Amino acid sequence: QVQLVESGGGLVQAGGSLRLSCAASRSIFSINAMGWYRQASGKQRELVAAITRVGSTNYADSVKGRFTISRDNAENTVYLQMNSLRPEDTAVYYCAAGTWLLPNGIRGNEYWGQGTQVTVSS
Repeated sequence: QVQLVESGGGLVQAGGSLRLSCAASRSIFSINAMGWYRQASGKQRELVAAITRVGSTNYADSVKGRFTISRDNAENTVYLQMNSLRPEDTAVYYCAAGTWLLPNGIRGNEYWGQGTQVTVSS
């Protein structure tokens, strides 16, 4: 098992930046897929970005060119750098870990964090 704890959320103006962190309770070296999902009020949870153990990435079209995912296996942490934030990026952001990174998201032995709120004001 692994516990995931997100941090770095908050309130920011449109055009600003935030960096989310996801700290794992144990080594993530053996965890293939890690990533970030978000869920806006009244909407379904959606994949934002994910990264595999070898560095392959997958981004939602809406965040390409603005968000960057990275992982530091030595620090057991996954990051999401969010630039040029828009009001439509407002959501609860969840860290996730699992076995496979498929086109539709992270699958297999999935673990989730509790989420961190990101609010972008216009």
